[in-house]
Amino acid sequence: MSADRLLASLLRSFQNFHSPPETSRLTSTSASLLTTLANPLNTTLLTSQILTATAFWDHPDGLRVCLRILGIFQSASLAILQGAEAPPPGQPPLQQIKQLDRTEWVKAVVKGADERTPRWKHLLVIAGVLLGFEGQERRGLSKGVRQDLEGALVLAANLAMEEVGRREDGLDGFCIAMVLNYAFELLSDWRRRDLHYNKLLPLLVDVVFFSPEGYQSGYFLAPIDADIVATKDNQFTWSDKSPTFFLLQRLSTRPLVSSMGPLSLLLAHCTTCAPPQQLHDLLTSLLQFSKTLTTQWRQNKLSETDPSEEPLYLDPQALKFTIPILWQVLKTAMFATVVVLRAVMGRVLLDHQLAADESAPVIAAKVLHTLRNLYFVTSRLGPNAFSTYTFVLLSAIDVLTTYPPHATTFIREIQPHLLSQIPPHPLDRCLDLYFLNTAEHFASILPQQVNEEVLIAAVSPYLQGGHHRSLLDMFEAAHSVFLAVVSALGNAELAGRVIPFYVDAVFKTFPSNLSPRQFRLAFKILLQITTPPSPLSLTHPTLPSILLELLYHRALHAPYTPLPLSQSPPDSPPTTTTEQATLTLALIDILPSLPLSTLEEWIDIIADLVGKVEGEAEREEVKGRFWEVLWGGEMDVERAEFCVVWWGTRGGRGRILGEEAAGAGAEGERSLM
Repeated sequence: MSADRLLASLLRSFQNFHSPPETSRLTSTSASLLTTLANPLNTTLLTSQILTATAFWDHPDGLRVCLRILGIFQSASLAILQGAEAPPPGQPPLQQIKQLDRTEWVKAVVKGADERTPRWKHLLVIAGVLLGFEGQERRGLSKGVRQDLEGALVLAANLAMEEVGRREDGLDGFCIAMVLNYAFELLSDWRRRDLHYNKLLPLLVDVVFFSPEGYQSGYFLAPIDADIVATKDNQFTWSDKSPTFFLLQRLSTRPLVSSMGPLSLLLAHCTTCAPPQQLHDLLTSLLQFSKTLTTQWRQNKLSETDPSEEPLYLDPQALKFTIPILWQVLKTAMFATVVVLRAVMGRVLLDHQLAADESAPVIAAKVLHTLRNLYFVTSRLGPNAFSTYTFVLLSAIDVLTTYPPHATTFIREIQPHLLSQIPPHPLDRCLDLYFLNTAEHFASILPQQVNEEVLIAAVSPYLQGGHHRSLLDMFEAAHSVFLAVVSALGNAELAGRVIPFYVDAVFKTFPSNLSPRQFRLAFKILLQITTPPSPLSLTHPTLPSILLELLYHRALHAPYTPLPLSQSPPDSPPTTTTEQATLTLALIDILPSLPLSTLEEWIDIIADLVGKVEGEAEREEVKGRFWEVLWGGEMDVERAEFCVVWWGTRGGRGRILGEEAAGAGAEGERSLM
């Protein structure tokens, strides 16, 4: 069949709606015919008919129809490009078909995007041609033609954004977002500057976070609860044949969600270019989305299971097949949000208008509220799982700490609802963990009253222990908050009142609910804030001696049975495995903080305790730490000078190495290094 007859047949087929297989055949035929028509008028005609064909557009399946049309022009452009290239060695040349010149073909195709079709459909033509010839580092167009296409794409996008909202189904806005997501990397910097970001940013935010083609405001979560049912083994399962899982799969494979990585970067770029006022609207939208997502998650049965207990209460098949898909969707939503927040905080740090006193703390608080709402997702990755999140969190905290009144308001807004007990719901415990990890950074700038009424009250139930070790992260976060509060210069009076109760709690919870690392850190900080020149040392001068005595007698009678291994960062040093060794190490850690007179009194006592540590490996670790404290630079000049004398002439070498090893001199010391 000649090309002209095939064109006539194809145009007739365009007038009716067809089954999916027939529609796919029309798609491939259209792409093929575009490359073979020798008359530019026919090429223009076919392009215009594709953009209005009933077969494609009368029953659009969301963005999939736009993706199909985009693919027609991309495939045709790629075929034109490949047809002009020389065949590989050993392969016969392709049959020569009379074709339009490449530049002439491009002009004929683009000309088909005329006034009879809306501007957003023009984007499919222009972007398809640009992606076909120039995508993946291909250089199929002359510099002038490419620049013309880039300019046409930007112009069409700007005009299309002016017309957004004319379709009830929102397909025009979805199409603009999809096309710019695919083609943005092909635009030169000077063309990108021509985009109307004041229109593009709100459009992308709405499409990504609130539209059916994006995350649907988070409302996809709650309906899943209806399909989570109990099994005969008293576990919950979520079948991969359930309607909600089918809908979730469709959501995860939609064009925008499946390419959320580059789309979030486009959103971030728009954030850096948009007017300052729009950033406040952006943050309000992100906060609304994150709040809805958390609310919907609470209404799901899966939220009632602690992550550490999922193997006990969730069916293995659900853990293997359905639930991972859900978490993957949630993670992409969280990543996209954090990437945009990174751009927001970058603007705050560089834009004097956003950094103004009336703007900066408001932005920082909204950012931190948004991160809190997403923490049920972030906590599964670990708070330091990716640097972007860390930057957003710490930069927002840094900004807010410079405004104590706003910081106080923020802390009161996120404080636990139940200050006197550990909440039973895993989501509430997750939010408590976010509060603890965040509040630690604000303790030094909050009024003492707020520290006592909110922070100390919030950590109190977590300091008591007696709970499952799965809450170890929360226990340690609570200890960190308490130590941050009592370390603040303005809280000396409060510290004097609460430290005795805290010391009692530390001894009661170690080692069952407190790791060796946190135990050692707690006593190291306590000695630092109770010894001169701390203000607390003036009102409670005997407190350091009391702490030393308590710690020493506990170490003297401590068992040397192995402790449960605690989770620690991969780059952290190995933790001690006995209670006796941990307590001895805690005493060694506080040597640099002791006043010289106290150091002279206690160094012999602690040195003798080192020799009583059971287990060769533990004893050698303790000896090595003692040596490190003496000679590793932790002592100031005065204390270091005393330690040199103590080691050399007051029997220190013999106490640590033993008399026989001490007689070996440098050889014995070298064994500690």
